[in-house]
Order: sequence, then structure tokens, then C-alpha cells
Amino acid sequence: MKQLFLIIILFFLQLSFSLNAQITLNNPSFEDEPSDATVPMGWFPCAPETTPDILPGFWGVYTEPSEGETYVGLITRFDGSYESIGQRFSEVLDKENCYSFNIDLAQSKSYAGYNEPLKIRIWISNKKCKKEQMIFESKFITSAEWETFKIDFTPKISAKYILIEAYYTDGIINRMGNILLDNITALIPCSKV
Repeated sequence: MKQLFLIIILFFLQLSFSLNAQITLNNPSFEDEPSDATVPMGWFPCAPETTPDILPGFWGVYTEPSEGETYVGLITRFDGSYESIGQRFSEVLDKENCYSFNIDLAQSKSYAGYNEPLKIRIWISNKKCKKEQMIFESKFITSAEWETFKIDFTPKISAKYILIEAYYTDGIINRMGNILLDNITALIPCSKV
């Protein structure tokens, strides 16, 4: 009987530890009222004088969400401007610990003329909208079907913020393109497998 009681206590302690080990984002699935030039609740714009769109339903974009009711669209323009968003993590990331999370990405074939494929880059930092450590750069997203990307990274800093930006390539960001984002999972410790 004592062994069973001990096993139950250890199980709940492990479960509690696992739940507490997650670092979350506010509104990781970009849920909000569909709107153009608007940042979803919980997020803030990081590029000057430009904001993303909450989709579907604007600019000819009708892709179904990968999760929930809405997602966000980021674009780059011919003048070299681009859109990015960010927010503060629920907890500060521990330096030198490995974290893992997923994000769903797609591309719209019709986005009011912003139809070229793009990449995203994801950064972490200690200051709002700053780029201190790049933790991910996607391939060019060319599919209208959602694709899930697993991201494993180890912070070199005790980061507080995440920034996600639409991106083309170094020195050539003057492309009229789009990328769709949805369903960011909680950050968990990397698997030791």
C-alpha cells in the first residue's frame, strides 16, 4: 500500500514538473477578429509603420486555419519593407538549456499581389522587438497546405522576447511575398533521445 501511495505521489510530482517546465505564449494560434493591418491579441508589431493581417477573409486569402479560427499573414514589399511581430515569453528562457516547439507555416497563392514565397526568421532577445539570437530560419514556403516545423534551440542569453519576421534573403528583401503563421506550441525541454 505504501509503495502504491509513493508511486502516485511521484507520478503527480512528475506531472506537475512537466506542466511547469512549459514556457507559453499568449494567443499562440493568433486568434482574433479577422482584420487587415491589425496585430492579434497578445502580440505587438515590430516593424516600423507596418502591421500583419489577421486572416482569413482579407486580401483574397481564404486558406483554412491549421488550428482554431484565425491565423496571421506577414508580407514583404517591393520597397524593402517587411512585417514582423513579437511578444514576451511567459517566463525568461534559461541560458544554455535546450527548448523545443512547433509552428505551422503556409503560403497563400493570392494575397492582393503579394504572392511570392517567403521564409520566416525567428529571433529571441532581452528587449522588445530586438534581434539578439536567431533560433530559426525556414526554407521558402511554397505550399498552400500547412506544414509543421519543429524548432530546437539553445539560448545563448536569458531571453524574454520572441520576434517572428517575414524574410526573403540577405540584401534582397524587396520581394512582394507572403507567409502564413499558425499554431505555435508551448516551449518544452528538448528530448534527450
